[in-house]
Amino acid sequence: MDNKACTHCGACRANCRFLEKYGIDIGDLAEREDLLYHCFLCGECTAVCPERIDGRQMVIDMRRRQVKENGNKLKASGYEMLIKEKENYIFKNYKNGNTKSVLFPGCNFPSFYPETTRKLIKILKNEADMGVLFDCCGKPVSELGLKEQEGKIIRRLNERLRAADIQEIVMLCPNCYYFLKDKLEIQVLSIYEKLSQLGIGQKVDGKGSLFLPCPDREDQQWVSWLEPFFQKKPDIIKGTQCCGLGGCAGGKEPELAKGMACHVTGEGYENVYTYCASCAGNLTRNGGQGVSHLLTEILDCNEQPDTAKSMINRMKTRFW
Repeated sequence: MDNKACTHCGACRANCRFLEKYGIDIGDLAEREDLLYHCFLCGECTAVCPERIDGRQMVIDMRRRQVKENGNKLKASGYEMLIKEKENYIFKNYKNGNTKSVLFPGCNFPSFYPETTRKLIKILKNEADMGVLFDCCGKPVSELGLKEQEGKIIRRLNERLRAADIQEIVMLCPNCYYFLKDKLEIQVLSIYEKLSQLGIGQKVDGKGSLFLPCPDREDQQWVSWLEPFFQKKPDIIKGTQCCGLGGCAGGKEPELAKGMACHVTGEGYENVYTYCASCAGNLTRNGGQGVSHLLTEILDCNEQPDTAKSMINRMKTRFW
């Protein structure tokens, strides 16, 4: 990505708390490699850039270059535990994934919503003879710039899917979906497409506001798949940047991350819907009242995100 296309108009800075904090535009990052891991990779800079500079991809490319120059090892500190967990996902579980179609819950939905996860697994098994596999999609590793490790994760996933002769994989998480949909060798569906196909799920009244996770903000493909489940489509929350978890930047910018979440939770929205477990969990952690993951409503679980035991819940999926 050529940062020379940046005209320094200031549009990105005006719409990004990170860029505003450091008084720079996206085109200045080539001279500020010390800030590469402070970017939330939310894509808001691209959304407002008159030159359509893909700031998110530019930062990822710069992270990858830094990793390569450092002997394919991460130069930035503070990510050791994340890499240890995600690089070869330590909680992976494939013992119930020997069916033609499988559910891929990802990491965070089972962490925050274990009871809803169990209910969904049971419904899909009974109604469609679907199995389930627990693994990490690899996006956190990819966003750190670890391209070689990302490739190993994708190859491992495809090899396992081929070995089990799986033909279809159903994603609960929009992050997993957008990251894997063009990388896997089989059909990739969202859970809302699958539920619609099967005629499963109740309608949600829609009396609230909808917070969009970063990867779906431009295309809003998941929003369209959710429409059949609303009695009334909720208003989309505007003017927000990120839930605070994007780009693995929260550790470098804890105050910015908290401020992003509090910007949503402090706006006085009575009910906030989302369809990303990471967003729901982080918004709740930062004071959000009435934050609901739409899947829990559609399946009539009404489970609140278990922010206190999320890691324990994730560990348990290894033995499900």
